[in-house]
Amino acid sequence: MFRKSKSWTLALTGILTLSIVLAGCGGNNNNEGAASPSASSASPSAAPSDSAASPESAAPSEGIDVSSLEPVELSLYFPGTPPKDEKKVEEKINEYLKTKINATLDMRMLDWGQYDQKMNLYISGREAMDIIFTASWNGHATNVGKGAFLPLNEGLLDQYGQGIKSVVAQSILDGAQINGKNYGVPALKEMAEQGGILYRTDIAEELGLTDRINAVKSPADLIPILEEVKAKKPDWTPLYVKDGENLNSHYMNKFDFFGDTKLEGVVLKDGTDTTIKAEMEYPVYKEYLNIAREMFTKKLVNADAATSQLSPTDALKKGNVFMVVSPLKPGKDAEMAGSANLPGKVGQVGITSITTSTGETTGSMLAISSTSKNPERAMMFIDLLYTDKYLNNLINFGIEGEHYTLNGEVMSDAPGKPNYIAGAAAWQLGNQFLNYIWDTEAPDKWAQFQRFNEGSINSPALGFTFDSEPVKTQVAALKNVQSQYAPGLETGAVDPAKVDEYYNKLKQNGLDDVISEKQKQLDAYLASR
Repeated sequence: MFRKSKSWTLALTGILTLSIVLAGCGGNNNNEGAASPSASSASPSAAPSDSAASPESAAPSEGIDVSSLEPVELSLYFPGTPPKDEKKVEEKINEYLKTKINATLDMRMLDWGQYDQKMNLYISGREAMDIIFTASWNGHATNVGKGAFLPLNEGLLDQYGQGIKSVVAQSILDGAQINGKNYGVPALKEMAEQGGILYRTDIAEELGLTDRINAVKSPADLIPILEEVKAKKPDWTPLYVKDGENLNSHYMNKFDFFGDTKLEGVVLKDGTDTTIKAEMEYPVYKEYLNIAREMFTKKLVNADAATSQLSPTDALKKGNVFMVVSPLKPGKDAEMAGSANLPGKVGQVGITSITTSTGETTGSMLAISSTSKNPERAMMFIDLLYTDKYLNNLINFGIEGEHYTLNGEVMSDAPGKPNYIAGAAAWQLGNQFLNYIWDTEAPDKWAQFQRFNEGSINSPALGFTFDSEPVKTQVAALKNVQSQYAPGLETGAVDPAKVDEYYNKLKQNGLDDVISEKQKQLDAYLASR
């Protein structure tokens, strides 16, 4: 039943297998060669020097004469709420980075709800930045068109990214290119996605809803469940939604936007037709608008759905939200439970098919700003995130003994100490297969990731990324129209009857030009493939 491109399936399987092997190296109960020194008993610089260290902990920078490098400070911008002890962890990171690449790091986490807006301002203002989190779903292709990021294949990857090239398959790097150039390094994580929901298992059990939730097959099935939650928990929000995280998010309606989910013109990821159309020309879009509207008018979602900037993680963390819409992967429930400080209280249910598009392979990347004063050192740092197990876990989970205890490759809470999670950013920062796993997660988490990817349906446009430069004027106009209509319509705050007005406004502002250019580029890509 699944349609797969053989070359992409082999590429994805190969890279995940390699990553799993690397993540497992040295993982015995004594933690030999794990390159994760005790915070109290060893200095960070001693960690990777063990001759028995596993391949992932042998940083590529070991061939660099650190004494020949001038000290620099690098800035890293990524979305997330700064965690407790950020400065303490940053000091530990910098102590280590000085020994590796003679650099220090300034982590600049921006709240999820403000990240895109602030980054747009920084990019437009040509603010000096070094490393930036970017993704297909937050305007990567558009920002490339603005000249925001440096092309990495013009020396940077070859000279300072050999560690990356040793673990990231060339086909994955190729799939993230725009006009033959990489403007970001794809994270190693799951390469497929499924739309569904995350919910509070403790409340579901209390209300006797668990079996009904697990039987959900479509968004419409959620309505009677949410009605019951509203009736029995009147002070709770049954379902939290916001712009970009709702029933018409790309992971729910299965639209492939070719690299920018904020730009009209799509095909279906789980279809075969490569004819590009506007979202509202697909029946599923209007169907989900009507369901969203019913939920909104019945007060089953938050009243500020169209304007809220709160991330689903932070919404759950508030403690009175029952359910959120979310892209899913194996273990997403445990991951969210940790991020929202709800250990053991979050479950997940998949609703859609599992698919892979370029949006998933480019769904998390690290770019180097075109305003960076130290692009070479920035590349060295990114390279470490793909190869250095100690650094990767330190930046994500904090200091062993302070923020977690470690048994082999398994983390558990440090008694009486706060957890440290860098904005739930493990999937944002390099090679996730270097991550330790929590004791609340499945021991075979990374094998589950592999099976998840292998069982996905490939988009007919897999590997294609749209270059918006030829129609950048129309793109800017369309995004203005979208910002006026989409948040209200897609969260249910506005009557779906407005969709025709929305469509006409798009047509008046260059929709046909953009779709024509997208079709031209996609056809050329398919012909060349």
